[in-house]
Amino acid sequence: MRVLVLGGGLVGVASAWYLSGDGHEVAVVDRQPGVALETSFANGGQISTSHAEPWANPGAPWLALRSLGREDSPLLWRMRADPAQLVWGLRFLRECTPGRTRDNTIAILRLALYSRALLKELRASLALEYDQQPRGILHFYTDPAEFERAVPQAELMRQYGCERVMKTAAECLAIEPALARSSVPIVGGTYTADDESGDAHKFVQALAEHGRARGVAFRFGAGIAALLREGDRIAGVRLDNGETLTADVYVVALGSYSPLLLKPLGLRIPVFPVKGYSATFPLTADSIAPVVSLTDDGHKIVLSRLGDRLRVAGTAEFTGYDTSLNDVRCQALVRRTRAIFPELKSGEPELWTGLRPSTPSNVPLIGGTRLSNLYLNTGHGTLGWTMACGTGRLLADLLSGRAPDIDPSAYRHG
Repeated sequence: MRVLVLGGGLVGVASAWYLSGDGHEVAVVDRQPGVALETSFANGGQISTSHAEPWANPGAPWLALRSLGREDSPLLWRMRADPAQLVWGLRFLRECTPGRTRDNTIAILRLALYSRALLKELRASLALEYDQQPRGILHFYTDPAEFERAVPQAELMRQYGCERVMKTAAECLAIEPALARSSVPIVGGTYTADDESGDAHKFVQALAEHGRARGVAFRFGAGIAALLREGDRIAGVRLDNGETLTADVYVVALGSYSPLLLKPLGLRIPVFPVKGYSATFPLTADSIAPVVSLTDDGHKIVLSRLGDRLRVAGTAEFTGYDTSLNDVRCQALVRRTRAIFPELKSGEPELWTGLRPSTPSNVPLIGGTRLSNLYLNTGHGTLGWTMACGTGRLLADLLSGRAPDIDPSAYRHG
């Protein structure tokens, strides 16, 4: 079949790769001049099954209330006259019960573990290089109460295949010696040895080149204006320049912009943009910086070594489709980084922001819709890098009518 993938980020390119492997004629369309130039461009760099607990959990409402009006808070909900944000927020609150949090954690973890295994297979078979660091991920804590709350989370993940192991403060420093210089005492942590990190942008660029080599076509600088519907199917895609592209099957992998394209068709999906930030520090040769990828759970930030750079990313700001840099939030990342690593020697960090396509449950949407030839692969939230390969393969299985390796029901829309 001829398949048109809308979106050239991590998820779109991974979808194209697995679809082309099934023998389909695949094309990718994106408004940017190249792949992975929006949400996938400067993310936290983690392939983190250990981060499967969703934002929607029993502690989230209290965190949101404490954060109101604080520009530098990890979670910032801006009060706006936006019905879509209000509806999403109410659905988010519904997902914060212990039972729903558990179910969502299991669904996210199952997909993340599957995806991590596929990524490792892909890296080996294609000899991909993207500043990868297969050294695990260490979640560290500077608040004893937060460390105690991590115990049941880690136990649940171990039950479902993620070896997230509790570590003392001394064990954390042995795993990542650079933490010993922190001006904030480390009280403990959890370590997942099989997790890893790497530059998502470099990965997508490399995978796209392999895709081209086996026939995937890429169309850049092509803004998508509308999906054209005829009856119960899509007849084509109209671009901003008036041109119409046609295929047998269409895949919407447009991240946060997916609901805007689907709404005129009467398809409403619970995806809302959640703004995140990153700071990339160019390191000097004598800089004392981490090598193991880290998660600072209390401040909701991650730190990943990418060659001679340190990527620090995180926070969540609910402010619609605004992609402007907020200096207060950027500087909060920088301050926390320098507090944890006071001997970090670097040039000025490169600041970036992007929109994470988030569902209230943090469980992505993968598979068909009520329109017979329209498929979704969107809503990955903070775990697009973690889930990209798994969701690409799952989508390809569903589109080809093949029984997937994992149960797809948790990721179905509607």
